[in-house]
Amino acid sequence: MQISDLPYPDPGVPDARSGPRFLWWLGRGQLGGQAKSLCWGLLHFGGIAGLPYTVGMGIDAVVDGDGARLLWVGGLIALLGVAISLGDAMLHRTAVTNWITAAARVQQLLARKTAELGSALTRRVAAGEVVAVSTGDVEKIGWFVEAVSRFLAAALTLVIGCVVLLFYAPTIGVVVALGMPVLALAVLPLLPRATQRADLQREKAGKATELASDTVAGLRVLRGIGGEELFLGRYREASQQVREAAVHSARMWALISAVQVLLPGALLVTVVWYGAALVLDGRLDVGELVAAFSAVATMLYPLRHFEEIAMAYSFSRPSAKRAARVLSLTRTDAEAEAEAEAAAEPAVAAEVARTPAPGGDLYDPETGLLVPAGRLTAVVCGDPDLAGRLAERLGGHPMDAAAGPSVLLGGVALDELALDTARTLVLVQDKDPVLLSGTLRALFDVPASGAVEAPAALAAAQCADVLDALLQSAPDGVNDPMDARITERGRSLSGGQRQRLALARSLVTDPEVLVLDEPTSAVDSHTEARIADGISALRAGRTTVVLASSPLLLDRADRVVLIDEGKAVASGTHRELLHGDPRYRAVVTRETEEEQRTGAEQRLPRLESVLTEIEESA
Repeated sequence: MQISDLPYPDPGVPDARSGPRFLWWLGRGQLGGQAKSLCWGLLHFGGIAGLPYTVGMGIDAVVDGDGARLLWVGGLIALLGVAISLGDAMLHRTAVTNWITAAARVQQLLARKTAELGSALTRRVAAGEVVAVSTGDVEKIGWFVEAVSRFLAAALTLVIGCVVLLFYAPTIGVVVALGMPVLALAVLPLLPRATQRADLQREKAGKATELASDTVAGLRVLRGIGGEELFLGRYREASQQVREAAVHSARMWALISAVQVLLPGALLVTVVWYGAALVLDGRLDVGELVAAFSAVATMLYPLRHFEEIAMAYSFSRPSAKRAARVLSLTRTDAEAEAEAEAAAEPAVAAEVARTPAPGGDLYDPETGLLVPAGRLTAVVCGDPDLAGRLAERLGGHPMDAAAGPSVLLGGVALDELALDTARTLVLVQDKDPVLLSGTLRALFDVPASGAVEAPAALAAAQCADVLDALLQSAPDGVNDPMDARITERGRSLSGGQRQRLALARSLVTDPEVLVLDEPTSAVDSHTEARIADGISALRAGRTTVVLASSPLLLDRADRVVLIDEGKAVASGTHRELLHGDPRYRAVVTRETEEEQRTGAEQRLPRLESVLTEIEESA
């Protein structure tokens, strides 16, 4: 795989049982690239290791006065120089290719998993950790994949160098052959503690990243309640903890580096001292001593890669563990079983692929909620968390596997449908929809039926002022608001503007069933009334579910269902339930128990008159 071939047509199915297994799976997927890098590394390190022997041969030629041999040695040194240069350049090229392709594979796997899990991902894994995995962790994993081939080339070069030195100068080669394994393995006792400190640093950095992400996302709210300095203080404290952990970890790696300098220096001193004694005794030639000393000195260069691979593995192992944890997440056990059965049996696959007939009712066996086809149904829940969980269930992707039986659409269970089919039939817009950066035209470039155009959806969602604001902030030359750019997560817009744009995007898709969770919580009452009318008109004949407690939305609904303690307990029109059900009235009007006992009925005409006034002004 070359960089020009990216992205992968299929990144494969990773072994996400553990971090080391995930690293091993990545390595097996790049055997060709690792082999190329290993060959170029052997050429590079072999050229460096061969220089001392040619220099020693040159010195012997000078001592013997053999000009022809000296000329031949000079040509050999020039050839080794070419090999060193070529090997270094190609080693770097192939190793970086391994790095980038491994990082790209991990990024594609994470993107695929994010698309598969949807909003459930951030409920199972903290948002800051997701960001850290897809950025810093991917880089560290790629670093280890890149370092493997260089380490293998360095290790083979050291073994070959020691063997050659044993034959070239056996008396001094024995000392080198015994000393090199000691140098290579000397840092092993220090690695567990270094790894532990690196893990602690990474954990604190992940928490700081999560805190920063949450602070930035809620900055507008924090400023409104005066909590900005409080959260900034918490982030400063978290960042100082990261700094202290980094310094603590760096001390251990500094000790490892010191050992890598001290022990090789001691070996060089030993070689010189012992070799000089052998020369004085006549048991070793001067050229052999120079060659042995130079060989040890040059072998220290590939020896550094032992430290690099140790650092790369120490940092990449926890990163791979976190990536494997994200990649091992699944939607639900029921969905996994359905997909496994579909892959195993064609008959079952045909059953899974079937789609409900258009116009079927939506029914939730867990709560008893029935949503008639082609009508606008409002659902009132006293508990906002229950409303969020119900929206997830209605979309066919509950937050946990123990969420009860699947929702039925036209009598067909949603978790028995193929994932893309379920997403096409039922669309859920949660309380905090995300707007990606880009143009407004790109925002509305989503899979859709084609029956609803963007202008109609924008008009229904009352986005005229949003279009004007985007056009005013656009650079010169942009005359169409659809070509205006939206900043990341739409942070340049107000909460109500973001909410209305997200609503318009959902309306454009025109799904069989549209589930909206508090779609107008951030807009004023007059705009809310117009949005309610727009949704009712644009979605006429289509099934729409709105989870809300706003009287304006509830009054526009064809049917209202009250969910109390997880069960559907009442249904009817808004005004019928307002007069006839105290539980419904308590949720919608925010009445206390005391108010319910002391004359809430007297306030109902007043509430209805307020609704009438808002309708007339809208």
